Amino acid sequence: MLALNITQHNILDWNKGVSSMALEFDEQLSRLQKPDRSEMTDEEYEVFNKNVEAMEKNWGFINNLFKILPLNAKEYIGFLNFKGSLYNDTCYLTDAQKEMIGVVVSSVNCCTYCLQTHGDNLRGMWQNASLVDKLSGNYRSCKNELSKVDYALCEYAWFVTAHPQEIDQTQIDRLREVGLDDHQILEAAYTAGFFNYTNRWVSTISPVVNPGHFKHNRNFDK
Repeated sequence: MLALNITQHNILDWNKGVSSMALEFDEQLSRLQKPDRSEMTDEEYEVFNKNVEAMEKNWGFINNLFKILPLNAKEYIGFLNFKGSLYNDTCYLTDAQKEMIGVVVSSVNCCTYCLQTHGDNLRGMWQNASLVDKLSGNYRSCKNELSKVDYALCEYAWFVTAHPQEIDQTQIDRLREVGLDDHQILEAAYTAGFFNYTNRWVSTISPVVNPGHFKHNRNFDK
């Protein structure tokens, strides 16, 4: 199995007074070859460094997938920009709702890597590890614990993932019935589509799941 990794070296950023990460792609973490630093521009490499710095700050470790994707640097940056368009202050759904959609979609698609990363994120947002675990196995088991809006979003995410050839007006109507407006519905469609997109190529390259994702964000009362 081919894969890649990045070792970390702390380099002092004298302009900011904080340490930043420099990356070396020297470990096999997927079915693909390792990224080659010489194929990246300095601007592209800087984007990758900033991305892993944020992960180190938020999680304490670097998501392995983001050590693999620099193999195709421009496409990786395009992916980050696409993801950023769905996670920002101008969005219509909450980040937790979008991570919830990611968990349901990844569960249907049997994408272990994505299921673990989205589950980790959602546990941190909900502060409820047991509910996320139930959602990961079968979202319908959570019906009595989710709001009508969140359950409708789960139903939508499941349907468009499992039965894309059957999508029709019914899916729009059911989301409107629980009070979602058309901005939110379109964003739900973008989000479900985005995570189906990522599941397909993540399953293809088969990244090694970070051990930290299995135990991170679990020390809650619930």
